[in-house]
This record gives sequence, structure tokens and C-alpha cells, in this order.
Amino acid sequence: MIIEPFCINDIATFLGLAATEGWVAEAWEFDFLLATFSAGSFCVRDESGTGIGFVTSMRHDRSGWIGNLIVSAEHRGRGIGEALFLRTIEALRDAGADTIWLTASKTGKSIYEKHGFTAVDTIFRWTGAGRQRHSGHTAHTDGSVITSSASSIDNQAWGDRRDALLAATAGRGRVLAKESAFLVIQPCGEALQFGPFSALDTGRAEQLFDAALCSIPCKTKVYLDTNVPPECACCPGIL
Repeated sequence: MIIEPFCINDIATFLGLAATEGWVAEAWEFDFLLATFSAGSFCVRDESGTGIGFVTSMRHDRSGWIGNLIVSAEHRGRGIGEALFLRTIEALRDAGADTIWLTASKTGKSIYEKHGFTAVDTIFRWTGAGRQRHSGHTAHTDGSVITSSASSIDNQAWGDRRDALLAATAGRGRVLAKESAFLVIQPCGEALQFGPFSALDTGRAEQLFDAALCSIPCKTKVYLDTNVPPECACCPGIL
């Protein structure tokens, strides 16, 4: 098995595999990842040179994130996913990441646990719709620059500086901000996605969330990913 760098020409192949799994993935994400941390994204190819397994990662200030680990269905069970996973951990460690995070699927959970990863919370994807009735009551930016205040709030909520990610997501969408809270609204396929979204108190979070929904036309689909500790996990619902 030969593990090679994930390159620009692999994006279309990955998106094809992701579509078969029902994943929501877009090319911009890979352009961003390859531009900011190309050393942490890898591919395994078949005899023809076609990618059959992929993984990407992102290094923040002190931590790293592993994502997009996928192997084509006909090539599973051969250790490709685990090999890619370990190679990415090595790259993140070499780049100085002290802590590594990931979102585990049911099929990948056993691999991660085998190598010492433990569950810290559960991710739910909520789906709702805009409910625009009025506007102008929340500060908006054009998304071209993420403010130092938003960066500080995100740092306190996440526990690390994610300035490159914040700038990339804000740059393709728009930012809503209140004191001690910010929310990025960005395109996600034919829908919109809320996130990154951080607040230092629940009251501000609720105000900003309501303002965001009221800034989006009715019937426009909205996604929001939330995380809760395992002991607090409940069934996902509708916005």
C-alpha cells in the first residue's frame, strides 16, 4: 500500500465517493485544506492511479482536526482507512499539534478507539428553515474579515485559535455579531449552514440564533451542527 499526498486533481474523485455516502461536501473545503495544511492530507490509489481512500486534516494553533476519512466500498476491510488515519496523526504531531480531534462515524469508531481516542461529545445535525420577518437589528459584516473579538470568543469556546478556518468560512458567507457572540452563515449546497457559531452565554446565543433565522427567507433550508456530552445526548429535532 502506497500513501501519497492528496492533490487538487483528487477532489472530484473524493466528492464522488462522498456523494455515495450521502455526505455534504464541497470543493471549496479541499481547496482551503490543501492551501493551509497540505502536509496533513493523503490518498491511497489503485493500480490505475485512481484514488480509493482519502483523509484530510487541519492544524490550528495547538490542536489538529482529522476529517473526510473515506475508503471506497469495494476496497474496505484491507486496512486502508487505518493506514491513512495513522499517517495523518503522524503529520499533525510533526506539525506540533498537542491535541487531535475528529468526528467518528459508526464504521470508523472502532479504529479510533483502538488508537486511544475517546468520545467527548455527540454531534447532531439540525435542519430547519429561515423565517425572515424583519432585518436590521443585528450587526452584519460582509464576511471578508473575521474580527479579533470573534476570534477571541471562538478561542474561549473551542480552546484554541482557529483563525484560518474562521477567515475561510466567513469569507464565503456573512457574519452576524453581538457582544460576546458571533455566527457565520455560509452556503452549503442548495442550503445555508450556521457555523462557526460561538457565544459566551446562552442568552446572547439565543438572540443571535433568532436574528440569523430572521435574516433568511422563509423555506430556505438551514443546517446547524451542535455538540453535547454523551450523558446529555438527546434525539435531534427541527429548528
